[in-house]
Amino acid sequence: MQLFIGNKNYSTWSLRAWYLMSKFNVIFTEKQLVLDTPEFYETLKNSFAVQKVPALVDGDLQVWDSLAICEYINDAYLSNAAWPIDTAQRATARSLSAEMHTGFMALRNEMPMNIRATRLIELSAAAKKDISRIDEIFSQQQRSYPNAWLFGEFSIADAMYAPVVLRLKTYQISLSALAEHYCQHVLSCPTLQQWITEALKETDIVACDEAGVDVT
Repeated sequence: MQLFIGNKNYSTWSLRAWYLMSKFNVIFTEKQLVLDTPEFYETLKNSFAVQKVPALVDGDLQVWDSLAICEYINDAYLSNAAWPIDTAQRATARSLSAEMHTGFMALRNEMPMNIRATRLIELSAAAKKDISRIDEIFSQQQRSYPNAWLFGEFSIADAMYAPVVLRLKTYQISLSALAEHYCQHVLSCPTLQQWITEALKETDIVACDEAGVDVT
């Protein structure tokens, strides 16, 4: 099984699929491509109709889109362990994952993931509203599952929100105490730390993802 990903410093969607698969010790070969290069598109067009990452090849099957990959891995390899067991909690986890998958556009546009950087940025009202909603989600789940993952055990929902935690760190966003507890729990995860360590070694620059002013 092969997982095609982009730069670890910048590629949020790649992180989501990689994180879930790595956290659950699914065996795969990582194929990393540099974003926005001719080689990136040339490599992907040979295997996928959509030249985006992440992209998964498992035998004759091709799966693209991070949430679709996570769902496939959950179904095919994890016996549904990547969602909460409780029906109601599973529905909530799916709702939160879908909310991240389709929403928070202002946050995404104004706060690109950039693990190597520490930045200050002027946020729009829409981005601040997105951050407020993120704080609400993290805080609400921490009340139910203190000092733990969003639903107690690691799930697809945590993989979906991990890039946001990294963005909040890069741009030094202040959160409520409960939301901050969740962020620290995520950042302390050895699997995520492996991704961060590898991201810090990268030297490629994707100019469109270099937002904000450096903190010295």
